[in-house]
Amino acid sequence: MVLVAPSILSADFASLGEEIHKVEKAGADWLHIDIMDGHFVPNLTIGPQVVADIRKKSSLFFDVHLMIERPEELIPAFVDAGADLITVHQEACIHLHRVVSMIKGYGKKVGVAVNPATSVSLLADIISEVDLVLIMSVNPGFGGQKFIPGAEEKIKSIKKMIKNKHLGIHVQVDGGINAETGRRVVEAGADVLVAGSYIFNSPNVKEAIKSLKL
Repeated sequence: MVLVAPSILSADFASLGEEIHKVEKAGADWLHIDIMDGHFVPNLTIGPQVVADIRKKSSLFFDVHLMIERPEELIPAFVDAGADLITVHQEACIHLHRVVSMIKGYGKKVGVAVNPATSVSLLADIISEVDLVLIMSVNPGFGGQKFIPGAEEKIKSIKKMIKNKHLGIHVQVDGGINAETGRRVVEAGADVLVAGSYIFNSPNVKEAIKSLKL
């Protein structure tokens, strides 16, 4: 079954609690929380305190995506804030295995993300240690971007790697996801879809989420 993780990057932050409740009621499976530092990506979002505050308002699975340099410095704070899964970028971690082990040591699920220009072959030595691989289908930093063609081939490659290693991990896709691109990436092998503007800007949030549960 495909899991849908609305990204609060596209939510109205003046009414964030209500926005989260809206997607939860509409059938969201996870809540995708983008953390940006203005260095690894050209944007700033939120920090651990906001995550801790919204944790009090929602029972959804918190999928925290760290688009930051030196993520190991803030991982303990996001663990304390209530993250259920923490995803770090392959490109941001000098010692990726150490960072992955750190997250697992806190008893949390762990994901590793790759940007559009990064080959999934670089994950061969870490994939057995993670719970999720995130394929970015836009260059990270801003919501509302168009899907970059080619993500489907990366998904197929990572699914082949997963199968060859007899693993049972999620393949998540984030960036430009809507009903049409969602269908394409699910056919390629993705099973967790992150969507921001497609869901939060929809006149019918429930139908938008339903359209992704292929």
